[in-house]
Amino acid sequence: MAQELVAFTQESEWLRTALNKWLDDEYCPEETNIEISRVAASSFYRSLLENKTDIGEILLKMAGDLKPISFHGAFSSANAAHDLLVYTTLECESSEEMAASMHKAKEEGADLVELCIDSLTFSHISEVELLLKQRTLPSIVSFRPNSPSNSCREDWKKTCLQVLKLAVELDVEFVEINSEVVCDEVVAALMCKRSNCKIIASSYVNGGNPTKERLCNLIINLQSTGADIIKLVIDVAYITDVAPVFHMLTHCPVPLIARAAGDRGLISQLLGPKYGAFFVCGSLGGTSTPGLPPLTSIKEVYKLEYVNPDTRVFGVISNPVGHSKGPLLHNPAFRHTGYNGIYVPLLVDNVKEFFRVFSCNDYAGFSVGIPHKEAAVRCCDEVDSLAKSIGAVNTIIRRPSDGKLIGYNTDCEACVTAIEDALRERRKTNGHASNVSPIAGKLFVLVGAGGAGRAIAFGAKSRGARVVIFNRKYERAKALAAAVSGEALPYEHLNDFCPEKGMILANASAVGMQPKTDQTPISKEALRSYELVFDAVYTPRNTRLLQEATEVGATVVSGVEMFVRQALGQFKLFTNGLAPVDFMRRIVYEQF
Repeated sequence: MAQELVAFTQESEWLRTALNKWLDDEYCPEETNIEISRVAASSFYRSLLENKTDIGEILLKMAGDLKPISFHGAFSSANAAHDLLVYTTLECESSEEMAASMHKAKEEGADLVELCIDSLTFSHISEVELLLKQRTLPSIVSFRPNSPSNSCREDWKKTCLQVLKLAVELDVEFVEINSEVVCDEVVAALMCKRSNCKIIASSYVNGGNPTKERLCNLIINLQSTGADIIKLVIDVAYITDVAPVFHMLTHCPVPLIARAAGDRGLISQLLGPKYGAFFVCGSLGGTSTPGLPPLTSIKEVYKLEYVNPDTRVFGVISNPVGHSKGPLLHNPAFRHTGYNGIYVPLLVDNVKEFFRVFSCNDYAGFSVGIPHKEAAVRCCDEVDSLAKSIGAVNTIIRRPSDGKLIGYNTDCEACVTAIEDALRERRKTNGHASNVSPIAGKLFVLVGAGGAGRAIAFGAKSRGARVVIFNRKYERAKALAAAVSGEALPYEHLNDFCPEKGMILANASAVGMQPKTDQTPISKEALRSYELVFDAVYTPRNTRLLQEATEVGATVVSGVEMFVRQALGQFKLFTNGLAPVDFMRRIVYEQF
């Protein structure tokens, strides 16, 4: 025990010093410093008595003990005031291009920029000095490793340190030191020269599973250098790999910038502010970086400065998901109704695993897209009777009282009523108004037997239509036809199918969706047999199928109309209230 007490005394002294370094007097009063040091030292001592040896486990416990103090690193007060900083990374070959990109970033709403000096071609350090002196936005200066060759490594390191020292001397707002060169001596040398500059120690985590323990140990190593801020960029294979990143943002006692790289890491930026992130990275217009939202969408669509710990999370579960227009509609609708929610794209591979990992009540509701509408039924604790009969859900709500997942299907009525209204308008124009469903008795030809196809088939059947189904996988078509007392035919016979004139065609497949907009499920000549053509694809709004149907004289219904109707149904379920119908319709038809 005596040895443990000696160790405790030494380590708690180190911890007190370290914690005070983590705090910034600009944001945190001295009495808070003292309280944090006291609680941290006590937590550390209890860990020793419990024979804990893993430093990651010890620090995580300490972070939990510190949580009641509302300590969130040096920027805790800034976070409370929603001083979110939006930045973008600039990788340019010339100083002129870098300056132009900086100007563009400012126009698109960036608060600061990361200047990747390693991407520049320069013959003398004076060129970098001129660029930094003429910067038009607050900046992070970084110099990343760009050569695996050992022979070049020393030259790179020398140039790197030269650039970083220059940035500190010029009092650039932030200087980022990569883990390749970061050490106590380097950080100390830069801190001796700085005035207001903040030092960022960064690491790029490639490969492997980014567990909480692994990330915590990385943070400890980087923090031990004495840097002001820690930055982690983590490659993720699945969207569920982002959960440990959120955990670190919430519990890390060090100011932390964290980003999950890759398409499945997008939510690390969109939801980061909910977990205390004070930096969010976006992509510059005209560039596409996997895992980064466009700068303009951060400011105009998501408005992340209003996201806080109480914000409820909604999103569209799909794969692919980049085509979804849901965020453009639901986020403005939340703000219009004063509802504290955010709606984000969720690129999900395994829907069951997604719900297992993101299981708290804050993840309150989901739209379900291709290809998960049928698999999602098995993830629900309860399923609405209509959705159960269809065998597919497009909406899932997490019931606040018990956290159970409840499945619904708003696709069915959305599609059928859109078709009915279009047919009624056509017949009204021709002087044939009727209260009976205009679908009743019609031959309804459906292309696609997935989740959307199932909803449309059941809707058509409920109105008395005769349903015929074509699908590339004939067995799926047969199974759906049996469920709706319809008929299934091989997909290759679609162009030749013409038992009568005046049929209805509904495309519920992905054929014609961006980026393959030149495709269509049926020939233009075959469309002459149809009175009405509906396309569930809404990106683009006017698909090749609809264009060719218009040319042969058929009435057309865009997937946009189905989209807005099913979205209105979803929004009512999300908010447990009425949706702003006129407002949401206006958004769809102005922006889509």
